[in-house]
Amino acid sequence: MDAFTAGILHRIRSTEIALRDALRSGDDFLAEVEQAELEDLHRLAAEHGVCVPQGT
Repeated sequence: MDAFTAGILHRIRSTEIALRDALRSGDDFLAEVEQAELEDLHRLAAEHGVCVPQGT
C-alpha cells in the first residue's frame, strides 16, 4: 500500500470516528461538517482508484 492510499484510508477512519462522536454528543453542526469531509474523502479516494473497504 502506498503512502497516499494509507493516508486517505486513515483520514476516512478518523473522520468516521469524529462523525460518530459528533452524532452521539448531539452536535449537529459538527456532524454536518464531518459528513461533508467524509463525502469529500470518499470522492477523492474514488478519483484515485482507492478501494475503501466496507465499514470504513
